[in-house]
Amino acid sequence: MTSSAALLDLQNIRVMRGKKTVLDDLTLRIKCNEHVAILGPNGCGKSTLIKTITRECYPVVRAGSSIRILGQGMWNVFDLRAHLGIVSNDLMSMCTGEAVGMEVVLSGFFSSNSVYSNHSVDRKKRRLAQEAMERLGVSHLADRPVCEMSSGEAKRILIARALVHCPLALLFDEPCNSLDIAAQRGLRQTMRSLASEGIGIILVTHELPDIIPEIERVILISRGRIVADGAKEDVLENAPLSQLFGTPVELARRDGFYHVG
Repeated sequence: MTSSAALLDLQNIRVMRGKKTVLDDLTLRIKCNEHVAILGPNGCGKSTLIKTITRECYPVVRAGSSIRILGQGMWNVFDLRAHLGIVSNDLMSMCTGEAVGMEVVLSGFFSSNSVYSNHSVDRKKRRLAQEAMERLGVSHLADRPVCEMSSGEAKRILIARALVHCPLALLFDEPCNSLDIAAQRGLRQTMRSLASEGIGIILVTHELPDIIPEIERVILISRGRIVADGAKEDVLENAPLSQLFGTPVELARRDGFYHVG
């Protein structure tokens, strides 16, 4: 791993799910300090892309194809998660039991959904977990079971879980899914605060309002291929978005956020 290495460097990857090609000849390079949104409709391959980045899916081995994260082609998954924090709906569904907030945050050290008998929690881990919860304003949820939290509270706990390693970047998967309007606004403000602190943000979404003003680059993905990649102001236009989503789109912009008019 070198200091100049890209956070993600995917070259001509093809990913299969069963017999179906989900990502096809996809090339993507993201720097460590970038704030990037990957936008596309449901079924376009976004979830498979996330699972490829987190090493739950692997590309087909073929000439000219490679995937490198922070300059390395081979990773121990547990080491990787210390550099790239994940906030996903899969994690949300796993953390809905009796585990309390502190246990879920501590579970980030073990890539689990709670703290179990085979896990060793020392004073340093507990301090880092407390600091992450304070950073997200959820210290009061330390002893509350996740099943008794609102969706917004649980999402903040997951962000704290992702922050315990002090990662270089956070990957958000459809972050406002299932949240009410107030919780959506709160979460977007949290993403803005993290971006302003210098943490890289990779946002994967189909919702335009999720794209916070700090996002500088937008990538459009359709049927497993990147169809546009560039500065936010150039990519977020009516014509390409209408083609991407298969319906007329008229954009409106207010306070740095984009909305469908």
